[in-house]
Amino acid sequence: MTKLKVALEWFINPDHLPFILGIELGEFKKAGLDVELIEPKAHYDGFESLKNKEIDIHTNEPLHLFEHYFEGIKSLGCFFETRGGVMIRKSSMDKLRGNNKIKITTPASNDVTNKIGFEILSRYAKQENFKLDIENVEFVETDFYHLKNLTSGDSFDGAWLCFYNFEGIEAEYLSFDNLFIDHLISPYPNFSALELMTTSEILEEKKEAIAKFISITEEMTEYCKKNQESSKELYYRYTDDDKSELMDMIIEDTIPRLFGEISSSETKWNDLYLFLEELKVVKLSDLEYKSIW
Repeated sequence: MTKLKVALEWFINPDHLPFILGIELGEFKKAGLDVELIEPKAHYDGFESLKNKEIDIHTNEPLHLFEHYFEGIKSLGCFFETRGGVMIRKSSMDKLRGNNKIKITTPASNDVTNKIGFEILSRYAKQENFKLDIENVEFVETDFYHLKNLTSGDSFDGAWLCFYNFEGIEAEYLSFDNLFIDHLISPYPNFSALELMTTSEILEEKKEAIAKFISITEEMTEYCKKNQESSKELYYRYTDDDKSELMDMIIEDTIPRLFGEISSSETKWNDLYLFLEELKVVKLSDLEYKSIW
């Protein structure tokens, strides 16, 4: 039995459904894999854990693959992609268009995430022919409970770092009137996705086990697409969460966004890399960029 420690980007949720099914259905064990899913204390913990060989695989958004680049990091491929961006309450759209001060709730407020969040809004504003000044957009670090923060009062005008299969669906469920500003209406490359990552050293040591992990993850993705109801039940059993109509809706929206084929791609995130380079968030040499894949 080969142990594989998989560090997630945040708490366990339906984005990780193929891993959960692989554990619950015993498919990993049948292949000789002992897979452990690890929830981090902080969003970027997995990168340091990879460096220190404390884990074998990490999942995180592709932009962090560039932002937290280190020699030897390797992409194994993308397994999930959704729409993502900034949710603005409809009643605050006049404030946004009038270039008045707005307040945005976000789980992470720092120079990089704030810059990207503002760029999404700024590009939308330019496309819609209105002006937006950075000093009028305040990002406030709170938590990932975006809809709770937006519906508990009028203090927040919007939320940043939203995934549509979560916040978009929850807004629909709550009938929260909003504009979801994502790559479909603002001209920037989408990055609301999850990559599987490892290192060249770990890959060399556990190449066969990691290949099995990817193959079973692909099989479990196909399983949940064909067996939605049983996949929901297995999700609730693994997480011990109470079954709810909202979580059912989130799972139903998430499943079609999972990739049945996972492979490392030098071209998939090239536009994203150029976007981040333009914002001076990252700067890799051609050799460093190519080494990731």
